[in-house]
Amino acid sequence: MAFVTRFAPSPTGPLHLGHAYSAMLAYDMAVAEGGTFLLRIEDIDQSRCRPEWEAQIYDDLQWLGLSWPQPVLRQSQRQAVYAAALDDLWARHCLFLCTCNRRDILQALSAPQEGVAAAVGPDGPVYPGTCRDQQTRFAHQPRPDGVLRLHMDQITAAHAAQQGSSGTFSFQEHGSGPLGETGAIRFDGQDLCDHIGDIAVCRRDMATSYHLSVVLDDAEQGVTDVVRGQDLFEATKIHVLLQRLMGLPTPIYHHHRLIRDDQGKRLAKRDDARALSKYRAEGATPADIRRMVGL
Repeated sequence: MAFVTRFAPSPTGPLHLGHAYSAMLAYDMAVAEGGTFLLRIEDIDQSRCRPEWEAQIYDDLQWLGLSWPQPVLRQSQRQAVYAAALDDLWARHCLFLCTCNRRDILQALSAPQEGVAAAVGPDGPVYPGTCRDQQTRFAHQPRPDGVLRLHMDQITAAHAAQQGSSGTFSFQEHGSGPLGETGAIRFDGQDLCDHIGDIAVCRRDMATSYHLSVVLDDAEQGVTDVVRGQDLFEATKIHVLLQRLMGLPTPIYHHHRLIRDDQGKRLAKRDDARALSKYRAEGATPADIRRMVGL
């Protein structure tokens, strides 16, 4: 099987050293394997995405010496694909409508039972299940007047009933997680319920979610190896579950270390001091960037 990896930035700000490291690492791996490096523009959040940031992404990556096939896949052009997947999941009773706002959720979590703090998952505090019963109120999928969430306990119970004692989930990690996790990573339905919860797969302002779109896009593009930061290691469990639900292949994952600032904090787009454009303006070369990130 051909080796295919990708770099999938959102055009919501300037690329920084952490983006450069991830993109160059994925590109170097593809070159070493005689495979293909893809660029994908994850622009589902139209309220924050800007054409000038997308143009800067192309410019910065080309300056680094990276190349990719054309045309570039842009998520904003795939809304019909995401909608069809949501229709299918709704018809199979995998989703429910949630009308809670952030304040509602935090209030519901403010009095944990027996003094136990609320669990925190990849998207923040694990949803307390307030609206689960709303899935029975509609004959068709309601849209877009709420958030659609995975009915996690129902999904994992059905999976366990079908698979029996082998009803675990797994993926191959060829990099490492935050705690050094590598090799065959296994988890079960209880782990998903306790530490992931009823994750949102469709948000009011995007008509999809990062988790749903990234899984569908990786499958559409034939991505065999996902290279990304360790901050997304736990989210991989969501992606593996969605792949299983939708009958999609599970890539091999290569989670890598994060590039941090002098205080040990991981870089963010608001950290303009580490923006590639700033280093370029100061006369840095692509070789300098490679040295800075340890490649």
